[in-house]
Amino acid sequence: MDLIEVKEGKTVLFVPEQDLNTNFPPGTATVFFNRRMELNRDTTVLFCSCVEPKPKEYLDAMGATGVLGFRIANETGIPVTINDHNPRAIDIIKKNIAFTGCQIEVKYQDVCALLSEHRFDAVDLDPFGTPAPFIDSGARGAKRYLFVTATDTAPLCGAHKKAGVRRYFAHPVNTEYHAEVGLRILLAFVAREVIKYDRGVEPLFCFSREHFFRLHLHLLDGVQAADRTLDRMGYVKQCPKCPYREESPGIIMESRNCPHCGVSLVPIGPLWLGAINDAILLTQMQERLNRFELGTSKELIKLLEVCIEELSTSSHYDYHVFAKWLKISPPEIGLVITRLRDSGYSVSRAHYSGYAIKTDAPISAISNALSVQ
Repeated sequence: MDLIEVKEGKTVLFVPEQDLNTNFPPGTATVFFNRRMELNRDTTVLFCSCVEPKPKEYLDAMGATGVLGFRIANETGIPVTINDHNPRAIDIIKKNIAFTGCQIEVKYQDVCALLSEHRFDAVDLDPFGTPAPFIDSGARGAKRYLFVTATDTAPLCGAHKKAGVRRYFAHPVNTEYHAEVGLRILLAFVAREVIKYDRGVEPLFCFSREHFFRLHLHLLDGVQAADRTLDRMGYVKQCPKCPYREESPGIIMESRNCPHCGVSLVPIGPLWLGAINDAILLTQMQERLNRFELGTSKELIKLLEVCIEELSTSSHYDYHVFAKWLKISPPEIGLVITRLRDSGYSVSRAHYSGYAIKTDAPISAISNALSVQ
């Protein structure tokens, strides 16, 4: 197995050489390493450096090359354990320990077995594909922090509906705001796995990117915390004929007709309703960002900036789609946002789309903001 040297952040280590001429270079190596997930790793390094209380220990539960675990150890000083069930991955991890000098504990186990035997202050689940089979183990094995990555965006967003139902026990629908739906269905699924152990979930930094979803969660002990988490479960009900949608709290879905069209609203969920980010923590991350050597710093600056201001609504309006429904040409998005604010409504952009408007304005107000030329 040929290894090459790479640098991410302030960390230098060896990873398997890939065939960069293929459609998916990470799949050509004997041990998985995805360069395109650097933003994912950068956010977690910054998060772990800023969150209070800081994790006492961190488990990279599916380490592969161990790049995230090495970066946490080297760039935050948090004690790290890296686990993988692939012996070739373990060989690379041990070579990188010798190369970097990082004091890292290595585990060679099935992740579910490991988390049944040991608990860690922070557990990071970053599998290839769906994290669904591992969330129960993470809910039991994480003391205070649970981090989850999902790259199976199609099932979560409703493009592969049956897979979404099987894996996440939810009804995803491929709407214009599918990135929001996928993120919140994933968060609700994790929350439901946690609350059965009389524990609660507090989202701290959760976001959607082109090909993955990322959750940074604080776990709280006790029945009251579990009940507060249960209260955040609900649905978005979308009209299939017009842009109308509404949020509906509760784990039991009740049918309702669109007040504009009279047709039955389509339920989407259960998903997480309410805030998915801690604006105070994200502001601290924003302020400390220049202290770190991060390859995706420009992208991360923009991500944090939008997430801090983003409304906690569970859907957005694609203003191009809305304008098409009105059969008009849309004005510039900034002008639409200004008009809505001037009319007294809350409004923001969304971190995952340049065409998204999040607002508490009714359809009539959005129509007016788009129609005035």
